[in-house]
Amino acid sequence: MEVPTAKSLSEIYPEDAVESQTRRWNSLISKFREDYGKLPDFISRSPGRVNIIGEHIDYCLYEVLPMAITADVLLAVSVHPEESGPSTVRLVNVHPQKFESKNFDIPDTGDVHIDPSTLEWTNYFKSGLSGATELLRSKRKDFKQSVGMDIQADGTVPSGGGLSSSAAFVCASALAAMKANGVDKVDKKELVEVAITSERAVGVNSGGMDQSASVFPVQGSALYVSFVPELSAENIAFPQMKSPLVFVIAQSFVAADKHVTAPVCYNLRVVEVTLAALVLAKILRVKSLPPDAGPLGVSLRGFHDAYFQEIEGIKNNHTVSKAEFQDQLQSLVGKVDQYLPQEEGYTRQQLSEILGMSVEEMEKKYMTKFPIRAERFKLRQRAMHVFSEAIRVLRFNELLHSDPPKTDAENTEFLKACGALMNETQESCRELFENSCPELDELCELARSAGSYGSRLTGAGWGGCSVHLVPEDKVESVRQKWIERYYKQKFPDITEERLKEAIVVSKPGSGSCVFELGGRESI
Repeated sequence: MEVPTAKSLSEIYPEDAVESQTRRWNSLISKFREDYGKLPDFISRSPGRVNIIGEHIDYCLYEVLPMAITADVLLAVSVHPEESGPSTVRLVNVHPQKFESKNFDIPDTGDVHIDPSTLEWTNYFKSGLSGATELLRSKRKDFKQSVGMDIQADGTVPSGGGLSSSAAFVCASALAAMKANGVDKVDKKELVEVAITSERAVGVNSGGMDQSASVFPVQGSALYVSFVPELSAENIAFPQMKSPLVFVIAQSFVAADKHVTAPVCYNLRVVEVTLAALVLAKILRVKSLPPDAGPLGVSLRGFHDAYFQEIEGIKNNHTVSKAEFQDQLQSLVGKVDQYLPQEEGYTRQQLSEILGMSVEEMEKKYMTKFPIRAERFKLRQRAMHVFSEAIRVLRFNELLHSDPPKTDAENTEFLKACGALMNETQESCRELFENSCPELDELCELARSAGSYGSRLTGAGWGGCSVHLVPEDKVESVRQKWIERYYKQKFPDITEERLKEAIVVSKPGSGSCVFELGGRESI
């Protein structure tokens, strides 16, 4: 499946967003001409995402259910002619006071240098360019280095907001680099795999959901993303209902910059779930834990499949029905309860004794690729969250595939069932995975008290955004409750413009695309 080349903005955005987006795109083209004295050749576009359900389980290789949103990253690009020697990339942002303009050279070796210790916005472009370069080298024997480019960037996905601004930027960057280097038909799956690898180059253990949700979606659908036996994505249309499914996104304004907090938050959770897989395999006498696409080489899903194939005699666990798979997950929840009893967590020494390897070897293998800080590792709680959340994704998927509700009562029951799963996720994130925060908890509680069926954090957590399943006729009452009890209490001087950013009613959007300008000065 190829990344589409859009001919009009109505192919990209919902009808009610086309007018404002037309103004924005034309402003980007005008700014490009102002800064570079010429028109861009094309615009590369990738959206942010909201994860409906499946929190922190993508890098454990379990299925997740996100959707694309309207907010996105646009890169207007003019391609330099091919020349010998180094090629130059010039990067300008439409908000130069916030994002400083940068130039860098690509040496004739073609290698792109990225310093993950610096938090420069241009690192995201460099990582997408680097991933695209590697892919092009594998496809073309004569390809060595990328051409130079002039780029103007415009992003509406808030950074640190839990809506995957980094994945949107990396996907748009990799897509731009491939298009600039002559690839007219970009495979969606290849773009996602390049972007997953690329984002790890800027120091984050990325699982793949964010990139999939930026590239694969079609308008009006959720995306069921699977990682085993290989990365795949299925667009699932929301059922036709008497009143439509409305997801409202509320920003906490607690910045959740996972690049800064990674050693004690995001990356630490990756290490904990990896260690949980290793420890469970050891305790339950699984002889070999096969290497897989997990960020550190093994995953809880890898353990899951190996256990049922080796110990329970399943021939190929990838082919069992969803119902049987759900029963397996329920069984694993019981095994975690029985075999990982330590609520207070496990020390390095205890883990080293269980795994039969020295502390030094364990640290080198699992704690140095991405830096972490911790004295104890809460394997019980993290594994319990992962297995129970994987069950909730399967149940939500079942609901989306069920017959559309025909009566008001059936409509309400459907919404309540979806909402209950989202509420369970929030409780698990707060109590077991410990990636919520008081502000997110408060937004969820206020929304439920005003009529939300389901409310939970979305994204990495520790701040950022929350997502809420709200009946259409309750959206305004939920919004007013947040304004009065949360935003105006915490931010007394908040402006109307800031409130518009804070609360967004979201319709499922479309994924990555390229828009060729063909010399046009406006759209």
